[in-house]
Amino acid sequence: MNELTDVRYEVERGLAWITIDRPERMNAFRARTVDELIHCLKRAWSSTEVGVICLTGAGDRAFCTGGDQKQRAETGDYGPSESGLFEVETLHRLIREVPKPVVAAVNGYAIGGGHVLHVLCDLTIAADTAVFGQNGPRVGSFDAGFGTAYLARVVGEKRAREIWMLCRRYDAATAERWGLVNRVVPAAELRAEVRRWADEMLVLSPTSLRFVKQSFNVDSEHMAGVGQLAFSGLNQFVASDEAREGVEAFAAKRAPDFSRYRRAASV
Repeated sequence: MNELTDVRYEVERGLAWITIDRPERMNAFRARTVDELIHCLKRAWSSTEVGVICLTGAGDRAFCTGGDQKQRAETGDYGPSESGLFEVETLHRLIREVPKPVVAAVNGYAIGGGHVLHVLCDLTIAADTAVFGQNGPRVGSFDAGFGTAYLARVVGEKRAREIWMLCRRYDAATAERWGLVNRVVPAAELRAEVRRWADEMLVLSPTSLRFVKQSFNVDSEHMAGVGQLAFSGLNQFVASDEAREGVEAFAAKRAPDFSRYRRAASV
C-alpha cells in the first residue's frame, strides 16, 4: 500500500498512533479504510520502534461509527478493497493477535462497528465527551461474533443484551461504571493520558506483555469461529429486503419500518 488516504500512521517515542481520518463521515470505515487499518497494524507489529499501539479517530466528534452506511446505500457494499473482500473480520483478529498492547482512545462516538473495535482493544481510554452504543439492528446489520459474545465477557450478559437489543447511547461515565472503559478523562487530556499509559507499558518486558496478551486471548479464542459463522450469515442477510430497509432508512434520515418482517422472525 503506497499511499494512505483514510488512515494516518505516526510513531512517537515507542507509541504508534493509528488514526481513522474520515471526520467528514464520522470516521466510519469503508473497505479501503479497513485495508489501511490492517496495513498499519501489521506495520506497527513488525516495527522494533513500536511497543504500544493506539487506535483513535480524527477530530473531536467520533472515534469510529462503524461501517459507512452512506457508502453502502450508494453502491450496495463498502466499496473496493485490495483483495476484493471486506476484511473487517481480519481486522478484528489482528487487533487481538498483534503481540503488543492496543489502546483505544475514544474521542467521541464509538458506535456500531466502531464500538466493536474499541471493545476488542486491550485497553480503552475515553474522553468525557465519548458516546458508546451498538446500531446494527437499526440499520439492518449485526455482529454476532466478537461484537456480542466478547462484549458479554466484558460487561456481562444482561448489559450486553441491553446494548444490542435496544441500540441506546451511553455516556462515558456509564461506560466506565460498566467496565467498558478503563479510564475517563477530559477531552483535552485524552492524548496525554494515552501517552502516560503507554509510557508505563513501554518500560515493561515486551515478551512478558506478549505472553500475557496471548494468555488472555486463549479463553475467548473460540469466539473467532463463532464470528466467522456469523459473518457468513451477515453476508447473506445484507442482500435481503429487510437489511435494505435499514440502509435506505438511514440514507433517507427516516425511521426504518421493519414491522413486515416479524412474520419471518416468528417461523
